[in-house]
Amino acid sequence: MAQVSTVAAVVVTYNRKAKLPKVLDHVLAQTRKADWLVIVDNASTDGTDEVLKQYEGVENVEIIRLTENTGGAGGFATGMNRGYELGADFVWIMDDDCYANSDALEELLNGLAKAEAELNMQLPFACSLVKWVDGSICEMNNPVTTWDWGRLISKGQENVLVKHCSFVSVMFPRWALTKHGLPLREYFIWFDDQEYTLRVNKSGPGVQVLSSVVVHDLGVNRGVNFSDVNASNMWKFEYGARNEASYRLHHENPVAFAKFVGRVHQGLKQGRVPMGLRVKLFKKIVEGVKFNPKPEMPRSVL
Repeated sequence: MAQVSTVAAVVVTYNRKAKLPKVLDHVLAQTRKADWLVIVDNASTDGTDEVLKQYEGVENVEIIRLTENTGGAGGFATGMNRGYELGADFVWIMDDDCYANSDALEELLNGLAKAEAELNMQLPFACSLVKWVDGSICEMNNPVTTWDWGRLISKGQENVLVKHCSFVSVMFPRWALTKHGLPLREYFIWFDDQEYTLRVNKSGPGVQVLSSVVVHDLGVNRGVNFSDVNASNMWKFEYGARNEASYRLHHENPVAFAKFVGRVHQGLKQGRVPMGLRVKLFKKIVEGVKFNPKPEMPRSVL
């Protein structure tokens, strides 16, 4: 008899009490149920804990309440580590505004298995097709494809080979965590997903399973663009600038770093971003030169 794999679903939340129940209910209603649902509350202050109390005692639901906000990066590292500790063969992670279609997990598992069988190799991640609330593609969550992205489509599969993706419905096998570690908590937010999927991509391409569909309930359907920097969203772009500068320099090369700096400069110029904000962003890029955190390995209690 074939061994049945186990899956830990991981949802990270921070001050999203209005949308969180819908996210959790969608996970719990999957056609292929996750064996565990790990919810990581990043020290929310909006009453999220009252929402979470409704899920206390639900079978195989575990709630981790952090004492401080560790950002998406810290939350996913904590949740993925817990899934690993539980012994899950896969961890399936998502944000707290992601609504998974009822067969999203089942399709992810099937799609990954078909892709691995065709390619005769293990793949380090499988991600879903992410739509916006109106049914269009979610601009922020488009994976970057490999040069041979259509290899599996040519064989009749609904799978695309990809280099990296966001943390909005992506599943990692246990071996990938064992080999490559956890997301970098130090990133806090932004580019933590790209860094991690690019890291595990060293073991092979990922696969986007087009039949696994989720909806990302963002306020605006727009990708990350440095021309959009303003005083209210500056804090996120500061993390993004520091993290990507660090990655391009320390994990790619000085040319990639220089191209990133040029892209930031061009975006700020096109957006006519005030000079004071531009200076702050370039200070974060300089900070990225010395910023080079190392991966933490997952902890097993098995």
